[in-house]
Amino acid sequence: MFPIIPANSVAEEAGNQEGIFGFGNDGSMCDITNLVSNAGVVASDVTGVGTARDAPAACEFGGDKGIIGYGYIEWIEVSMTNLVSNTGVVASDVAGVGTVRRLLGACSYGGDKGIFGFGQPAHDMTNLVSNTGVVASDTAGVGTARTSLAACEFGGDRGIFGYGHDGSTVSYTNLVSNTGVVASDVAGVGTARYNLAACGYGEDKGIFGFGTDNASTTNLVSNTGVVSSDVAGVGTVRGALGATQYDVDKGIFGYGKQASTSYSITNLVSNTGVVASDQAATTGTARRYLTACSFN
Repeated sequence: MFPIIPANSVAEEAGNQEGIFGFGNDGSMCDITNLVSNAGVVASDVTGVGTARDAPAACEFGGDKGIIGYGYIEWIEVSMTNLVSNTGVVASDVAGVGTVRRLLGACSYGGDKGIFGFGQPAHDMTNLVSNTGVVASDTAGVGTARTSLAACEFGGDRGIFGYGHDGSTVSYTNLVSNTGVVASDVAGVGTARYNLAACGYGEDKGIFGFGTDNASTTNLVSNTGVVSSDVAGVGTVRGALGATQYDVDKGIFGYGKQASTSYSITNLVSNTGVVASDQAATTGTARRYLTACSFN
């Protein structure tokens, strides 16, 4: 017999096979992208589509597509977005919705929707993304306004924003319900830091990692949204990097910077949340303040 699916129910996100790193700064603003295969292999640069910028955020929507939004263009914050198809093709700019900002976070929720949140200048507002990639106007903020944080999904249909900078470096988190409601601050666990990245792994868990130019520490997120204590870092310490899931249940951290040096290295995350050493064969332009999400 076929399973009975209650009316108006939302299927939990099963995870996507591939990922994409995009935009950033390689000495100047750029719009190049690099696809990630279902084996965690990063492809060479793809000629950019959309306005070059750094410090945007990205998340999945619609079950198999992505959206890259907001960011910084030559000293000006923006709110434009670019959709990513289920084959990894980035579309041209879509007029921005909501407050302009950079250094924000984004993650999926509800199985097929997304949310952008927080960012610089220090804000706590969020913008929901529908399952067709339409960005909603600002939602009044919940939680402490901050910037340079990260976000990822967990539990199949929920999300979490964590860490960042609110005038000082912090480690608290904010959970996102399966209807996109952001909860108040949860006391921080692990080393406070900013300019970190986060992604899902294991189909229903998440991981925060790296940050603040001098960390490779990671913190696992359980399928109920509980953040674990620090796990000793693996790989080159760096901040201003990106992260995405791939192959449904694995993840990858990539690129970033340490002081004035930008990198193109990556670190794979197993389906049990173990971070591997630096990948020697990573391709693509070394850069910082990029973003990443999964698709397909």
